[in-house]
Amino acid sequence: MRAMKKKIANWIRKQVKDSGARGIALGLSGGIDSSVVACLCKEAVGAEKVLGLFLPCNSHRQDLKDASALAKKLEIKTKRIDLSRVYGRILKVLPAGNDLARANLKPRLRMLVLYYFANKLNYLVCGTGNKSELLAGYFTKYGDGGVDILPIAGLYKRQVRELARELKVPQNIISKHPSAGLWPGQTDEGEMGIAYDELDDILERMDKKRAQVEVKVKVEKVKRMMKKSEHKRQGPKICYI
Repeated sequence: MRAMKKKIANWIRKQVKDSGARGIALGLSGGIDSSVVACLCKEAVGAEKVLGLFLPCNSHRQDLKDASALAKKLEIKTKRIDLSRVYGRILKVLPAGNDLARANLKPRLRMLVLYYFANKLNYLVCGTGNKSELLAGYFTKYGDGGVDILPIAGLYKRQVRELARELKVPQNIISKHPSAGLWPGQTDEGEMGIAYDELDDILERMDKKRAQVEVKVKVEKVKRMMKKSEHKRQGPKICYI
């Protein structure tokens, strides 16, 4: 894990240098992924060049407390922008939509704020998505998927947990049920309908072309998730003339 930590930190540092940016902006949700990325960013460029943004949007109070405690421990700069009222006002001017349409507004609002500060400070927007989420398509297009760099997108969720322990992320964050906070009681695993350990195993076996051990229905589910979300992993389609 120490070698992995060093490799990712060096990669982040190179991205910042090569782009001519002055630092990094990232959203801090109080979850394990953003906590790990915040630690790596501090390691890469120093606390004074990292801006952690708290962007609650009708979010759970404990998540904000956890994010604040981590930022204080890392001694990084922070800014809180509460998007709850903005979110409510946007819903009032829009026609009625389904749960997914309403929920996806939250990460897209956060993306707007992250890029506002990134543009203001000449920072890069650092994403917090991991490999499991990326391959399964469990992210919002032009929301939490709208970033400049993805330092942990090469790590499965279980590897993120291992790295979190190496980085001394607080245990209450490591053991917390992963959630995008899209609605009360929402969890990643509940929404996807599969546990991260199962998802990781299926994805890794696909990648290494090894026989699957999970039940067929779950393997087929993951394959459908990957196929359905392929557009998220590609840029806009262009009609070449």
